[in-house]
Amino acid sequence: MNDVLFRTGGHAARITLNRPRALNSLTHDMVLRIDAKLTEWEHDPAVGTVVITGEGERGLCAGGDIRAIHDDARDGDGRASAAFWRDEYRLNARIAHYPKPYVAVMDGIVMGGGVGVSAHGSVRVVTERSAIAMPETGIGFVPDVGGTHLLARAPGELGTRLALTGARIGAADAILCGLADHYVPSAALGDFVADLAERPVREALARHVRQAPPGVLAGRREWIDSCFAADTVEDIVQRLLDHGGPEAREAAETLLTRSPTAVKVTLAAVRRARGLGALERVLDQEYRVSCACLGSPDLVEGIRAQVVDKDRAPRWSPATLGEVADADVERFFTPLGDRELGLAGDGPLTAPGTAGPGAGR
Repeated sequence: MNDVLFRTGGHAARITLNRPRALNSLTHDMVLRIDAKLTEWEHDPAVGTVVITGEGERGLCAGGDIRAIHDDARDGDGRASAAFWRDEYRLNARIAHYPKPYVAVMDGIVMGGGVGVSAHGSVRVVTERSAIAMPETGIGFVPDVGGTHLLARAPGELGTRLALTGARIGAADAILCGLADHYVPSAALGDFVADLAERPVREALARHVRQAPPGVLAGRREWIDSCFAADTVEDIVQRLLDHGGPEAREAAETLLTRSPTAVKVTLAAVRRARGLGALERVLDQEYRVSCACLGSPDLVEGIRAQVVDKDRAPRWSPATLGEVADADVERFFTPLGDRELGLAGDGPLTAPGTAGPGAGR
């Protein structure tokens, strides 16, 4: 079975992630094939729009193939994972600058690498079934695929909260946080995608977009912004506990179950992403961090606990926030020399005058 399907109809080209039993998680081969098709379609005048969807009822994509990363980090030398991330992050940047409308149907579960192939698109559609998250700290990893770029730009400290806790959000909150643009009821997706083959994107959107059901984050902004603005993870946890509200306490308890190293590196990554600006510069930073994670015991342990053995009882090392020193965090940002991703030094990814992020929104 092909893990990713491609077809064209009318003036639209379709990408369908086709690993429904694995929640359409991405493999290296899938990334390379998608990139090759985007190249082909970019230069095909018959293709006016690209649409990405996931096969099955569960979601668009749950992320990358973390079992393969687990095995590579535990038994290999990490080169396969580094090569996967190199091509995946380049694909994420390519999607952000694609010169034709790139419509991501973010129905169901969209996590990790699934965010990377959707939330950088120019038209991002969510439904009442959408469950979007960057849950990496729960497996001893750090949000990547441009996730720290997206979350750093969310209003107030909403992105910090999502990055550190890995909390799932629905349609309205995804739109509020800048991870999506439009709400279309799941029952209308078939007609919406069919319209994209025959009509301009804006016209198809006008026919099917509706008001999203209310979210929850807007009503929690005050305590989220106050608590997650603290300078350290320890102070964030203390502010959450001091707040006294049940949602704040739950957030604190969640943070204390995550990898202490991963949450501290994540906080630093999101804060630094705010000052880096361009997506390419943030992806370069994320590549350094991801490669450093291959040498951290928490990545192997986190995937073991959550995905391999599924005992949900990771033994983090170090085990507490207080044991993670500033120097331990800083080493994740160490330049890689000739192994750098180098996106920020590649120049513009599109020719002058072509559409970039936001085209068609």
